[in-house]
Amino acid sequence: MEAKWCSLVTMALLVMLVVVVNGDESSQVKTVVKIVKGKKVCDKGWECKGLSAYCCNQTISDFFQTYQFENLFSKRNTPVAHASGFWDYHSFITAAAEYQPHGFGTSGGKLTGQKEVAAFLGHVGSKTSCGYGVATGGPLAWGLCYNKEMSPSKTYCDDYYKYTYPCTPGVSYHGRGALPLYWNYNYGKTGEALKTDLLNHPEYLENNATLAFQAAIWKWMTPEKKHLPSAHDVFVGKWKPTKNDTLAKRVPGFGTTMNVLYGDQVCGKGDDESMNNIVSHYLYYLDLMGVGREEAGSHDVLSCAEQLPFNQASASASSS
Repeated sequence: MEAKWCSLVTMALLVMLVVVVNGDESSQVKTVVKIVKGKKVCDKGWECKGLSAYCCNQTISDFFQTYQFENLFSKRNTPVAHASGFWDYHSFITAAAEYQPHGFGTSGGKLTGQKEVAAFLGHVGSKTSCGYGVATGGPLAWGLCYNKEMSPSKTYCDDYYKYTYPCTPGVSYHGRGALPLYWNYNYGKTGEALKTDLLNHPEYLENNATLAFQAAIWKWMTPEKKHLPSAHDVFVGKWKPTKNDTLAKRVPGFGTTMNVLYGDQVCGKGDDESMNNIVSHYLYYLDLMGVGREEAGSHDVLSCAEQLPFNQASASASSS
């Protein structure tokens, strides 16, 4: 009888161990573990679907949970936020699930994963913020306030791309999304990658939070041109600087992610306000995630103030 009781208790504990809780009761996920042809394979449900060895590894929701997302973007659903009710944790993790097998948040161990999530969201928070100096909670608490440019001054149609990414009549290609997209060619390229018709329907990015995060993560993971690195590569250390990069003061780390994404819009301009705002969001998020800003690295790793831009012509890629 005692042996039977012990067996029941052991089984109950095993069942408890395979339930992963991501912040609230509605996001409980049961991790399925099986042995297939002598190899351990797992399925984590909504974040890591399908039995695979990869799904047995640590994923973003293991170290970044709902309450942390809420802490980072604590003012996004206030009545004055322009995208109140739009952005949520589930949409971010669902979008990230597409790119975790390629290293997003899963490269180089837990600390590197935490730092990359903070870095990516630091860019997002800065580019979607409506915070200002005396805003309630401080200027860094207002990320994800927007999901689109509120008063576009033009339609961002470049006729140079009329044969590859022709502008749809009556459509505006102003800023939308988590890392706001601008210009017809950027909507076209991103839409092709995501298999979504953003060229004819750019409004999809302001109607679907998962798609908006997917577009931003795709941009983070994808080089602008073949000879350039991605923001992901320069952050996690996959990119090895050439002699020319070293002469241009481009080093692996957060500062060079700004160079990749924005070029001479923020880099090589000394103590630039826009650059400092992005860095401040990153450091703030590291603190809120429990990592600590001391893990961010030295000034030359954090900043691109003295870096020569990779490609000065690339500024229009996210330009307003």
